Formats: sequence, structure tokens, C-alpha cells
Amino acid sequence: MSEHDPSQLRISDADRHRVAEVLREAAAEGRIDLEELDERLETAYAAKVYADLVPITIDLPGDSRLPVPAQPQPQPRPMAVPDGLPAAEYPTSIAVMGGVDRKGVWQVGESHTAVAVMGGICIDLRQARFTSHETVINAYTFWGGIDVLVNAGTRVIVDGVGIMGAFEQGRDKVAPDIGPDAPVVRVKGFALMGAVSVTRKAMPGEPGPLRRKMLGH
Repeated sequence: MSEHDPSQLRISDADRHRVAEVLREAAAEGRIDLEELDERLETAYAAKVYADLVPITIDLPGDSRLPVPAQPQPQPRPMAVPDGLPAAEYPTSIAVMGGVDRKGVWQVGESHTAVAVMGGICIDLRQARFTSHETVINAYTFWGGIDVLVNAGTRVIVDGVGIMGAFEQGRDKVAPDIGPDAPVVRVKGFALMGAVSVTRKAMPGEPGPLRRKMLGH
């Protein structure tokens, strides 16, 4: 076992029981069938290190909504940055014992995958340019943290699980102002002994509610 690879750390019986409970809840919700439940439970109780838990939890919870006809959405053109070049696009953000920040004007495709292992990632979508109406942020963290920031006009769906950690939408810093054509950001994945947090904040440079009150606005 490498001391630099936390995924190879030994797990405890409490860890196995926690994952087993997540699997049973997934079966009760119809995400997996009873045969899959038995197979995954067997794997969970036989697991030795944290990496053994990833294959049996990485697809939970999935998107359980019934399929609906897709509405055609206009494809926005990438916003040009001041030097005339198109906004940069980053399909992934990976932080291992370090940090990654995605902020400012950047282009986001249909999905973006963030992986933080003993590190931190900030995905600031407030000035991002989306290429599709719905964007999926796949967030996975182990002993780390992933912060997702959205503006007042973005619809957010948080669909992840925290295993000895937190996967949640934090308290809004600004009031939502969501129109019928608002972009949708769906945050999925899991936080294993870590945290994934989604926060709605004012646009960069704009004062928040407290600041506006102090300024008398």
C-alpha cells in the first residue's frame, strides 16, 4: 500500500455497513434490482480498501426520472474573451493533494467531471457559457472538497450521495431569479469522507444583499 494513495487505505466494518445501507436504499428506490443488490452487498462486505467501494457506488444515485421528449434548444455561440479568442473549454478538473479553480468566462459542454482526492476544486459557473440547455457536473471526492457556484438565473438539481461526508446545496447567497429558459445544472456523484457543495451567489463584482444594504441600495 502506497502512503501517497489514499484509495488504498483499509476500510472498517462501519464503512462496509454504511455502503450496504446506501445499496439497500438504492434497491428500495428501484435503482438496482435484487440480484444486483446481492452482488454489490457481497462485494461491499468483501471490500478491503476504499478503492474497492468505488465500482459498486459510482453509478449511485443515477438519474431516476422518466425519459421525456427533448425540447430543441438553441446552441449558444462561445463567448469571445477580450483578445478575440473563444472562451476556453475544460471537460475535466482533477485535484490530487492540490487545488483547481475554474472561474471567469469559460465554456462548459454537456458534462464536466471533477475528481478531488485529498484536494479541493472550485467550479464557478456564474460567468460560464453553456453549450447545452442542461449541463451535468459529475463530482467525485475522497477526503476532499468540491464547491460549485451558480448565479441567480441558473436552475440547480443536486443528485448525489454523501458517504461519511456531505453532498448538498448550501444556503443561497442571492435570491433565485429563474426564468422559463434558464439553464439547468445537474450535480451528480458522491462524496466519500469529503464534501460537495452547491452555492448560489451574486455575479463577480456585484454586491451581495448585505453589501447592498450597507450601501443603502
